[in-house]
Amino acid sequence: MPIALAAAPDALPKADDLARDAALMRADNMPMVVLYSQANCSYCEQARRYLGPMAHDPAMSQRALFRQIDIDSDATLTDFGGRPGTHRSLSRAQKAQFTPTVVVLDADGRTLGEPIIGMRLADFYGQYIENAIDDARRALGAPD
Repeated sequence: MPIALAAAPDALPKADDLARDAALMRADNMPMVVLYSQANCSYCEQARRYLGPMAHDPAMSQRALFRQIDIDSDATLTDFGGRPGTHRSLSRAQKAQFTPTVVVLDADGRTLGEPIIGMRLADFYGQYIENAIDDARRALGAPD
């Protein structure tokens, strides 16, 4: 069995099987936070500095799943409906063209609330994300 290396504190899990993730989301009545990113995007790195620790925080990971989708990548990906594709094709289908963009999705891949586009005021960025998660959980009828 291979030894798993510890993830960097700002690493986000890359999306690979959103249909499998959707089953977990339904079972736990939670949303998914997606960072649309791309290579050589310094603002994306800044966004990961907020999202990475959230994704690895046990309390936060009970409130939402966190995934990264790279709009410029042809890495394989299974979409929410179980269809094969790539990060790039899903990004196009979701009309994600600016990075960084953070969206909160339900288990069917529908957006819950307004996307967070760009790096808004860095001092408040983490709070914007937490507010989006709280709003999404309320929309899903999940307990606080």
